[in-house]
Amino acid sequence: MGVQESYPIDVEAIRADFPILDRLVGGDVETPGQGPDDDTPLCYLDNAATSHTPDRVVDTISEYYRGYNANVHRGIHQLSQEASVAYEEAHDTVADFVGAAGREEIVFTKNTTEAENLVAYAWGLAELGPEDSVVLSEMEHHASLVTWQQIGKRTGAEVRYIRVDDDGRLDMDHAAELIDDSTAMVSVVHVSNTLGTVNPVGELADMAHDHDALIFVDGAQSAPTRPVDVKAMDADFFAFSGHKMCGPTGIGALYGKESTLDEMQPYLYGGDMIRRVTYDDATWEDLPWKFEAGTPSIAQGIAFAAAIEYLEDIGMDAVQAHEELLAEYAYDRLTEFDDVEIYGPPGDDRGGLVAFNVDGVHAHDLSSIVNDYGVAIRAGDHCTQPLHDKLGVAASARASFYIYNTREEIDRLIDAVADARDLFA
Repeated sequence: MGVQESYPIDVEAIRADFPILDRLVGGDVETPGQGPDDDTPLCYLDNAATSHTPDRVVDTISEYYRGYNANVHRGIHQLSQEASVAYEEAHDTVADFVGAAGREEIVFTKNTTEAENLVAYAWGLAELGPEDSVVLSEMEHHASLVTWQQIGKRTGAEVRYIRVDDDGRLDMDHAAELIDDSTAMVSVVHVSNTLGTVNPVGELADMAHDHDALIFVDGAQSAPTRPVDVKAMDADFFAFSGHKMCGPTGIGALYGKESTLDEMQPYLYGGDMIRRVTYDDATWEDLPWKFEAGTPSIAQGIAFAAAIEYLEDIGMDAVQAHEELLAEYAYDRLTEFDDVEIYGPPGDDRGGLVAFNVDGVHAHDLSSIVNDYGVAIRAGDHCTQPLHDKLGVAASARASFYIYNTREEIDRLIDAVADARDLFA
Protein backbone atom coordinates (compact mmCIF):
# COMPACT_ATOMS: atom_id res chain seq x y z
CA MET A 1 0.00 0.00 0.00
CA GLY A 2 1.49 3.39 -1.01
CA VAL A 3 1.89 6.41 1.21
CA GLN A 4 -0.98 8.27 -0.40
CA GLU A 5 -3.25 5.24 0.07
CA SER A 6 -2.20 4.72 3.68
CA TYR A 7 -2.62 8.29 4.91
CA PRO A 8 -4.66 11.38 4.03
CA ILE A 9 -1.39 13.18 3.23
CA ASP A 10 1.91 12.28 1.57
CA VAL A 11 3.85 11.64 4.76
CA GLU A 12 7.00 10.50 3.00
CA ALA A 13 7.24 13.76 1.03
CA ILE A 14 6.47 15.82 4.13
CA ARG A 15 9.14 14.06 6.19
CA ALA A 16 11.72 15.03 3.57
CA ASP A 17 11.04 18.68 4.49
CA PHE A 18 12.22 18.10 8.08
CA PRO A 19 15.90 17.10 8.19
CA ILE A 20 15.80 16.74 11.99
CA LEU A 21 13.71 13.60 11.53
CA ASP A 22 16.79 11.92 10.05
CA ARG A 23 18.68 12.45 13.28
CA LEU A 24 20.01 9.50 15.26
CA VAL A 25 19.71 9.84 19.02
CA GLY A 26 21.08 8.15 22.11
CA GLY A 27 24.49 9.78 22.47
CA ASP A 28 26.09 12.54 24.51
CA VAL A 29 23.48 15.10 25.50
CA GLU A 30 26.16 17.74 26.05
CA THR A 31 27.30 17.32 22.44
CA PRO A 32 24.04 16.86 20.49
CA GLY A 33 24.30 14.59 17.49
CA GLN A 34 27.90 13.59 18.24
CA GLY A 35 27.67 10.89 20.88
CA PRO A 36 29.27 7.50 20.15
CA ASP A 37 25.98 5.70 20.68
CA ASP A 38 23.90 7.86 18.36
CA ASP A 39 22.40 4.93 16.50
CA THR A 40 18.65 5.10 17.10
CA PRO A 41 16.39 6.92 14.64
CA LEU A 42 14.46 9.75 16.23
CA CYS A 43 10.76 9.12 16.76
CA TYR A 44 9.33 12.50 17.76
CA LEU A 45 5.92 12.27 19.47
CA ASP A 46 5.98 15.51 21.49
CA ASN A 47 4.30 17.80 18.99
CA ALA A 48 1.72 19.23 21.39
CA ALA A 49 4.67 20.87 23.15
CA THR A 50 6.54 21.99 20.02
CA SER A 51 6.43 20.83 16.42
CA HIS A 52 9.42 20.73 14.09
CA THR A 53 10.19 23.31 11.43
CA PRO A 54 10.41 22.57 7.69
CA ASP A 55 13.21 23.79 5.46
CA ARG A 56 10.92 26.34 3.83
CA VAL A 57 10.38 28.15 7.12
CA VAL A 58 14.05 27.98 8.13
CA ASP A 59 14.96 29.38 4.71
CA THR A 60 12.51 32.25 5.22
CA ILE A 61 14.27 33.27 8.42
CA SER A 62 17.65 33.04 6.73
CA GLU A 63 16.47 35.06 3.74
CA TYR A 64 15.30 37.85 6.04
CA TYR A 65 18.60 38.12 7.89
CA ARG A 66 20.71 37.67 4.76
CA GLY A 67 18.66 39.84 2.43
CA TYR A 68 16.64 42.62 4.05
CA ASN A 69 17.29 42.69 7.80
CA ALA A 70 16.01 46.05 9.07
CA ASN A 71 13.62 47.44 11.62
CA VAL A 72 9.99 47.91 10.58
CA HIS A 73 7.92 51.11 10.56
CA ARG A 74 11.03 53.18 11.36
CA GLY A 75 12.79 53.99 8.12
CA ILE A 76 12.16 55.08 4.56
CA HIS A 77 15.21 53.28 3.20
CA GLN A 78 14.68 50.24 1.01
CA LEU A 79 15.50 47.51 3.52
CA SER A 80 13.14 48.96 6.10
CA GLN A 81 10.42 49.23 3.50
CA GLU A 82 10.89 45.62 2.42
CA ALA A 83 10.89 44.36 6.00
CA SER A 84 7.81 46.41 6.85
CA VAL A 85 5.86 45.11 3.87
CA ALA A 86 6.79 41.49 4.63
CA TYR A 87 5.92 41.88 8.31
CA GLU A 88 2.58 43.54 7.60
CA GLU A 89 1.70 40.98 4.94
CA ALA A 90 2.43 38.26 7.49
CA HIS A 91 -0.46 39.66 9.53
CA ASP A 92 -2.65 39.34 6.43
CA THR A 93 -1.66 35.69 6.03
CA VAL A 94 -2.50 34.93 9.65
CA ALA A 95 -5.80 36.80 9.36
CA ASP A 96 -6.83 34.78 6.32
CA PHE A 97 -5.80 31.54 8.05
CA VAL A 98 -8.26 31.98 10.93
CA GLY A 99 -10.98 33.82 9.01
CA ALA A 100 -10.40 37.28 10.51
CA ALA A 101 -11.65 40.36 8.68
CA GLY A 102 -8.14 41.74 8.21
CA ARG A 103 -4.77 42.54 9.75
CA GLU A 104 -6.42 45.00 12.16
CA GLU A 105 -7.74 41.97 14.08
CA ILE A 106 -4.38 40.16 14.37
CA VAL A 107 -1.87 41.13 17.05
CA PHE A 108 1.46 39.33 17.02
CA THR A 109 2.55 38.12 20.46
CA LYS A 110 5.32 35.82 21.69
CA ASN A 111 2.87 32.95 22.17
CA THR A 112 -0.60 31.98 23.39
CA THR A 113 0.37 32.77 26.99
CA GLU A 114 1.25 36.36 26.17
CA ALA A 115 -2.01 36.72 24.25
CA GLU A 116 -3.96 35.54 27.32
CA ASN A 117 -2.09 38.05 29.49
CA LEU A 118 -2.60 40.85 26.99
CA VAL A 119 -6.37 40.45 27.14
CA ALA A 120 -6.43 39.82 30.88
CA TYR A 121 -4.46 42.98 31.67
CA ALA A 122 -5.63 45.31 28.89
CA TRP A 123 -9.29 44.28 29.09
CA GLY A 124 -9.71 42.43 32.38
CA LEU A 125 -8.21 44.97 34.78
CA ALA A 126 -10.31 47.72 33.24
CA GLU A 127 -13.59 45.83 32.95
CA LEU A 128 -13.81 43.37 35.84
CA GLY A 129 -14.97 44.05 39.39
CA PRO A 130 -16.33 42.21 42.44
CA GLU A 131 -19.75 41.91 40.84
CA ASP A 132 -18.39 40.01 37.82
CA SER A 133 -17.49 36.42 37.13
CA VAL A 134 -15.04 34.77 34.75
CA VAL A 135 -15.89 31.24 33.63
CA LEU A 136 -13.13 28.75 32.78
CA SER A 137 -13.09 24.98 32.43
CA GLU A 138 -11.41 22.41 34.65
CA MET A 139 -9.20 21.39 31.72
CA GLU A 140 -7.62 24.81 31.18
CA HIS A 141 -3.92 25.20 30.52
CA HIS A 142 -2.12 27.28 33.15
CA ALA A 143 -1.82 30.06 30.55
CA SER A 144 -5.55 30.60 30.93
CA LEU A 145 -6.21 29.32 34.45
CA VAL A 146 -3.43 31.11 36.31
CA THR A 147 -3.84 34.33 34.36
CA TRP A 148 -7.55 34.73 35.06
CA GLN A 149 -7.14 33.39 38.58
CA GLN A 150 -4.68 36.18 39.38
CA ILE A 151 -6.74 38.82 37.59
CA GLY A 152 -9.69 37.65 39.69
CA LYS A 153 -7.66 38.21 42.85
CA ARG A 154 -6.75 41.74 41.74
CA THR A 155 -10.24 42.78 40.65
CA GLY A 156 -12.41 40.78 43.02
CA ALA A 157 -14.09 38.96 40.16
CA GLU A 158 -15.22 35.41 40.89
CA VAL A 159 -13.56 32.63 38.86
CA ARG A 160 -15.79 29.65 38.11
CA TYR A 161 -14.90 26.30 36.53
CA ILE A 162 -17.03 24.19 34.21
CA ARG A 163 -16.86 20.54 35.32
CA VAL A 164 -15.17 17.87 33.25
CA ASP A 165 -17.18 14.64 33.25
CA ASP A 166 -15.85 11.09 33.53
CA ASP A 167 -15.43 10.87 29.74
CA GLY A 168 -13.20 13.94 29.69
CA ARG A 169 -15.83 16.23 28.17
CA LEU A 170 -17.25 19.48 29.46
CA ASP A 171 -20.51 19.25 31.38
CA MET A 172 -22.50 21.65 29.22
CA ASP A 173 -25.45 21.70 31.64
CA HIS A 174 -23.05 22.90 34.30
CA ALA A 175 -21.70 25.48 31.84
CA ALA A 176 -25.22 26.80 31.35
CA GLU A 177 -25.55 27.18 35.14
CA LEU A 178 -22.26 28.99 35.57
CA ILE A 179 -22.53 31.40 32.64
CA ASP A 180 -25.07 33.94 33.85
CA ASP A 181 -25.71 37.67 33.88
CA SER A 182 -22.69 38.23 36.15
CA THR A 183 -20.34 36.63 33.63
CA ALA A 184 -18.07 39.04 31.79
CA MET A 185 -15.63 36.59 30.21
CA VAL A 186 -15.59 32.91 29.27
CA SER A 187 -12.08 31.57 28.61
CA VAL A 188 -11.88 28.01 27.32
CA VAL A 189 -9.41 25.77 25.58
CA HIS A 190 -10.49 24.64 22.11
CA VAL A 191 -8.62 21.30 22.21
CA SER A 192 -7.35 20.05 25.56
CA ASN A 193 -3.60 19.46 25.61
CA THR A 194 -4.09 16.66 28.15
CA LEU A 195 -7.41 15.01 27.35
CA GLY A 196 -7.50 15.62 23.61
CA THR A 197 -11.10 16.80 24.04
CA VAL A 198 -12.43 19.05 21.28
CA ASN A 199 -14.69 21.50 23.06
CA PRO A 200 -17.91 22.96 21.57
CA VAL A 201 -16.60 26.52 21.53
CA GLY A 202 -19.36 27.76 19.24
CA GLU A 203 -21.99 26.63 21.74
CA LEU A 204 -20.04 28.23 24.59
CA ALA A 205 -19.77 31.45 22.58
CA ASP A 206 -23.55 31.49 22.19
CA MET A 207 -23.98 31.03 25.94
CA ALA A 208 -21.54 33.84 26.66
CA HIS A 209 -23.09 36.25 24.21
CA ASP A 210 -26.59 35.50 25.50
CA HIS A 211 -25.40 37.10 28.74
CA ASP A 212 -23.43 39.92 27.08
CA ALA A 213 -20.13 38.24 28.00
CA LEU A 214 -17.06 37.80 25.82
CA ILE A 215 -15.32 34.54 24.99
CA PHE A 216 -11.60 33.89 24.71
CA VAL A 217 -10.70 30.65 22.89
CA ASP A 218 -7.27 29.12 23.53
CA GLY A 219 -6.40 27.68 20.11
CA ALA A 220 -2.86 26.52 20.90
CA GLN A 221 -3.77 22.91 20.09
CA SER A 222 -6.45 23.53 17.48
CA ALA A 223 -4.98 26.07 15.05
CA PRO A 224 -2.07 23.76 14.17
CA THR A 225 -4.27 20.75 13.53
CA ARG A 226 -7.63 21.69 12.04
CA PRO A 227 -9.41 24.40 10.07
CA VAL A 228 -10.29 27.41 12.23
CA ASP A 229 -12.90 30.06 11.46
CA VAL A 230 -13.11 32.63 14.23
CA LYS A 231 -16.17 34.25 12.68
CA ALA A 232 -18.06 30.95 12.48
CA MET A 233 -17.31 30.14 16.13
CA ASP A 234 -18.05 33.81 16.98
CA ALA A 235 -14.98 34.11 19.21
CA ASP A 236 -14.22 37.52 20.63
CA PHE A 237 -10.60 36.47 21.11
CA PHE A 238 -8.64 33.52 19.75
CA ALA A 239 -4.96 32.85 20.43
CA PHE A 240 -2.36 30.42 19.11
CA SER A 241 1.41 29.87 18.90
CA GLY A 242 3.68 29.52 15.89
CA HIS A 243 6.04 26.94 17.38
CA LYS A 244 3.27 24.32 17.56
CA MET A 245 2.49 24.63 13.84
CA CYS A 246 5.79 24.38 11.96
CA GLY A 247 6.80 27.94 12.83
CA PRO A 248 9.61 29.41 14.93
CA THR A 249 9.53 29.98 18.65
CA GLY A 250 8.84 33.44 20.03
CA ILE A 251 5.86 34.25 17.81
CA GLY A 252 2.12 33.78 18.20
CA ALA A 253 -1.06 35.61 17.40
CA LEU A 254 -4.07 37.08 19.14
CA TYR A 255 -7.22 37.48 17.10
CA GLY A 256 -9.66 39.99 18.49
CA LYS A 257 -12.81 41.50 17.09
CA GLU A 258 -11.84 44.91 15.80
CA SER A 259 -14.51 46.74 17.78
CA THR A 260 -13.30 45.15 21.03
CA LEU A 261 -9.60 45.71 20.37
CA ASP A 262 -10.34 49.30 19.41
CA GLU A 263 -11.91 49.97 22.82
CA MET A 264 -9.06 48.39 24.78
CA GLN A 265 -6.09 50.34 26.08
CA PRO A 266 -2.57 49.12 25.25
CA TYR A 267 -0.93 46.45 27.38
CA LEU A 268 2.66 47.65 26.73
CA TYR A 269 3.94 51.13 25.99
CA GLY A 270 6.93 52.38 24.01
CA GLY A 271 8.04 52.74 20.43
CA ASP A 272 5.98 51.87 17.35
CA MET A 273 2.65 51.75 19.22
CA ILE A 274 2.35 55.53 19.54
CA ARG A 275 1.06 58.14 17.13
CA ARG A 276 1.86 61.35 18.98
CA VAL A 277 3.76 61.94 22.24
CA THR A 278 4.15 65.07 24.35
CA TYR A 279 5.54 65.52 27.83
CA ASP A 280 1.99 65.38 29.13
CA ASP A 281 0.26 62.61 27.16
CA ALA A 282 0.33 60.23 24.19
CA THR A 283 -2.03 58.86 21.57
CA TRP A 284 -1.94 55.38 20.08
CA GLU A 285 -1.23 53.97 16.66
CA ASP A 286 -3.95 52.20 14.68
CA LEU A 287 -4.69 48.48 15.11
CA PRO A 288 -2.94 46.16 15.40
CA TRP A 289 0.21 48.18 16.01
CA LYS A 290 -1.01 49.80 19.23
CA PHE A 291 -0.58 46.38 20.88
CA GLU A 292 2.88 45.68 19.40
CA ALA A 293 5.21 47.93 21.37
CA GLY A 294 8.91 48.10 20.58
CA THR A 295 10.80 46.25 17.90
CA PRO A 296 8.70 43.17 17.18
CA SER A 297 9.78 39.63 16.33
CA ILE A 298 10.17 40.52 12.67
CA ALA A 299 11.93 37.42 11.33
CA GLN A 300 9.67 35.17 13.40
CA GLY A 301 6.52 36.91 12.21
CA ILE A 302 7.50 36.57 8.56
CA ALA A 303 8.44 32.92 9.13
CA PHE A 304 5.14 32.36 10.97
CA ALA A 305 3.36 33.29 7.76
CA ALA A 306 5.62 30.91 5.81
CA ALA A 307 4.66 28.08 8.20
CA ILE A 308 0.98 28.82 7.66
CA GLU A 309 1.46 28.78 3.90
CA TYR A 310 3.23 25.43 4.24
CA LEU A 311 0.28 23.96 6.15
CA GLU A 312 -2.22 25.47 3.74
CA ASP A 313 -0.40 23.79 0.85
CA ILE A 314 -1.02 20.46 2.60
CA GLY A 315 -4.60 21.43 3.44
CA MET A 316 -5.91 21.81 6.97
CA ASP A 317 -8.70 19.30 6.39
CA ALA A 318 -6.04 16.75 5.47
CA VAL A 319 -3.92 17.72 8.47
CA GLN A 320 -6.88 17.12 10.76
CA ALA A 321 -7.70 13.78 9.11
CA HIS A 322 -4.12 12.59 9.55
CA GLU A 323 -3.99 13.66 13.20
CA GLU A 324 -7.27 11.93 13.99
CA LEU A 325 -6.16 8.75 12.22
CA LEU A 326 -2.97 8.57 14.30
CA ALA A 327 -4.74 9.44 17.55
CA GLU A 328 -7.29 6.68 17.04
CA TYR A 329 -4.55 4.20 16.12
CA ALA A 330 -2.50 5.07 19.21
CA TYR A 331 -5.58 4.89 21.42
CA ASP A 332 -6.50 1.46 20.05
CA ARG A 333 -2.96 0.12 20.46
CA LEU A 334 -2.70 1.38 24.04
CA THR A 335 -6.02 -0.27 24.94
CA GLU A 336 -4.36 -3.61 24.18
CA PHE A 337 -2.73 -3.28 27.61
CA ASP A 338 -5.04 -3.99 30.55
CA ASP A 339 -2.88 -1.92 32.92
CA VAL A 340 -2.82 1.29 30.88
CA GLU A 341 -5.22 4.10 31.75
CA ILE A 342 -5.98 6.58 28.97
CA TYR A 343 -7.44 9.99 29.78
CA GLY A 344 -10.11 11.71 27.73
CA PRO A 345 -12.67 10.71 25.10
CA PRO A 346 -12.49 7.62 22.85
CA GLY A 347 -9.90 7.46 20.12
CA ASP A 348 -12.30 8.40 17.34
CA ASP A 349 -13.39 11.58 19.14
CA ARG A 350 -10.25 13.48 20.10
CA GLY A 351 -7.48 15.70 18.86
CA GLY A 352 -4.09 14.34 17.89
CA LEU A 353 -2.72 13.35 21.29
CA VAL A 354 -3.09 10.62 23.88
CA ALA A 355 -2.22 11.04 27.57
CA PHE A 356 -1.94 7.86 29.61
CA ASN A 357 -0.36 6.08 32.56
CA VAL A 358 0.93 2.56 33.02
CA ASP A 359 0.00 0.99 36.36
CA GLY A 360 3.06 0.88 38.61
CA VAL A 361 5.25 2.98 36.30
CA HIS A 362 5.69 6.70 36.98
CA ALA A 363 5.24 8.81 33.87
CA HIS A 364 8.75 10.22 34.19
CA ASP A 365 10.23 6.72 34.35
CA LEU A 366 8.17 5.70 31.34
CA SER A 367 9.36 8.70 29.35
CA SER A 368 12.96 7.90 30.23
CA ILE A 369 12.61 4.29 29.14
CA VAL A 370 10.95 5.05 25.82
CA ASN A 371 13.65 7.67 25.22
CA ASP A 372 16.13 4.77 25.15
CA TYR A 373 14.19 3.59 22.10
CA GLY A 374 14.60 6.99 20.46
CA VAL A 375 10.95 7.86 21.19
CA ALA A 376 10.31 11.39 22.46
CA ILE A 377 7.13 11.86 24.50
CA ARG A 378 6.09 14.30 27.21
CA ALA A 379 5.83 13.38 30.89
CA GLY A 380 4.45 15.61 33.62
CA ASP A 381 1.30 17.57 34.28
CA HIS A 382 1.37 19.34 30.88
CA CYS A 383 0.61 22.69 32.57
CA THR A 384 -2.70 21.30 33.81
CA GLN A 385 -1.95 20.58 37.46
CA PRO A 386 -5.53 21.09 38.73
CA LEU A 387 -6.84 18.71 36.07
CA HIS A 388 -4.30 16.08 37.08
CA ASP A 389 -5.38 16.56 40.70
CA LYS A 390 -8.95 15.90 39.58
CA LEU A 391 -7.80 12.79 37.73
CA GLY A 392 -6.03 11.62 40.88
CA VAL A 393 -2.56 11.41 39.34
CA ALA A 394 0.56 13.50 39.77
CA ALA A 395 1.63 13.18 36.15
CA SER A 396 0.88 11.43 32.89
CA ALA A 397 2.75 10.43 29.76
CA ARG A 398 1.61 12.09 26.54
CA ALA A 399 2.20 11.14 22.94
CA SER A 400 1.17 13.76 20.40
CA PHE A 401 1.22 13.55 16.65
CA TYR A 402 1.71 15.75 13.63
CA ILE A 403 1.90 15.72 9.86
CA TYR A 404 5.20 13.81 9.68
CA ASN A 405 4.30 10.98 12.08
CA THR A 406 3.38 7.43 11.04
CA ARG A 407 1.69 4.33 12.43
CA GLU A 408 5.11 2.66 12.50
CA GLU A 409 6.33 5.30 14.95
CA ILE A 410 3.35 4.58 17.19
CA ASP A 411 4.25 0.89 17.01
CA ARG A 412 7.73 1.82 18.27
CA LEU A 413 6.11 3.62 21.19
CA ILE A 414 3.95 0.58 21.96
CA ASP A 415 6.97 -1.75 21.91
CA ALA A 416 8.79 0.56 24.31
CA VAL A 417 5.77 0.74 26.63
CA ALA A 418 5.57 -3.05 26.61
CA ASP A 419 9.19 -3.32 27.72
CA ALA A 420 8.63 -0.72 30.44
CA ARG A 421 5.73 -2.78 31.77
CA ASP A 422 7.93 -5.87 31.86
CA LEU A 423 10.74 -3.97 33.59
CA PHE A 424 8.48 -2.79 36.42
CA ALA A 425 6.42 -5.99 36.68
